[in-house]
Amino acid sequence: MHNARVNWLLYGANGYTGELIAREAARRGHRPILAGRDAAKIEPLARELGCEARTFALDDIRLDGVNLVLHCAGPFVLTSAPMVDACVRANAHYLDITGEISVFESILNRKGDAVTLLPGAGFDVVPTDCLAAMLAARMPDATELLLAFHTRGSELSRGTTKTMIEGIGEGGAIRRDGKIVRVPMAYDVREIAFSSGVRTAMTIPWGDVSTAFHTTGIPNIRVYLATSPRAIKRAKRVAPFLPILAIKPIRRLLQRIANRRSGPDQRKREKGRVDLWGQVTNASGKSISMTMTTPEGYAFTVISALNAVERVLASPRPGAFTPARLLGEDFVMSVPGVVIGA
Repeated sequence: MHNARVNWLLYGANGYTGELIAREAARRGHRPILAGRDAAKIEPLARELGCEARTFALDDIRLDGVNLVLHCAGPFVLTSAPMVDACVRANAHYLDITGEISVFESILNRKGDAVTLLPGAGFDVVPTDCLAAMLAARMPDATELLLAFHTRGSELSRGTTKTMIEGIGEGGAIRRDGKIVRVPMAYDVREIAFSSGVRTAMTIPWGDVSTAFHTTGIPNIRVYLATSPRAIKRAKRVAPFLPILAIKPIRRLLQRIANRRSGPDQRKREKGRVDLWGQVTNASGKSISMTMTTPEGYAFTVISALNAVERVLASPRPGAFTPARLLGEDFVMSVPGVVIGA
């Protein structure tokens, strides 16, 4: 049991991931304040779990009596900045489960805040960030970092889909010579040797393009998603039209369609796995690679985010951090079911 008198707040508790985290928190003996914009969804959940409910929008954030906020209401590109500012004003630590490059960059480049700021405390980007840190420790002179993942048996939630739609017009992204560079979708395609077999993968604008640089200092970074050759062809075909999808009315239509999604059911969360691969290379061309397997992404996020909350409450540090910088490269192993390969 954890000290229920420590007041931390879970914002977005009525969302798919937020509700999963609220239920696991209660199971662990936490009693967070459950918060969001929709009282009709927040209050019944709070009553069921024996928690306080608090309803507010992001233009009227109320954090009185709160020591820490776990922010789970995306798209974070729209929601994180007001919550970060409110946390700093209220002297409350801030954690979220974002995977968005622009959000990481805005938070990790902040200076002088007296509270802990930890974006990306879920699947985005804990496993890949810890893998990057492990690889950098093995090759301190690395100049290139490649990361990749392959998802087996899961699907996207409504919130994740909406987050992807918000950034759809920006295309892909890599880090080149220390700078984030926008590139076309599926800019690079390669075969990757995951622990479950060799798969074709394409570059995607994943959060590690930001975070892995802050964690390791490696100047050239690409992140890949394993997918079918047909899906890669399709991505290349639609790439020129992505800016059209960024036009606000079209984006809002896509968001309404996304609202029909729910997320993986319990069986998929329990059975799904994610294979990860990472490789560092130095200037002389020597490479080291490692693999990792984790539980399904949402199942991982629930445990990882709560473990991060508990660690920050126990020993906060002022400033903005990536997960591996704040919690150590072995933090990923705090989630049961994680396996590190060669």
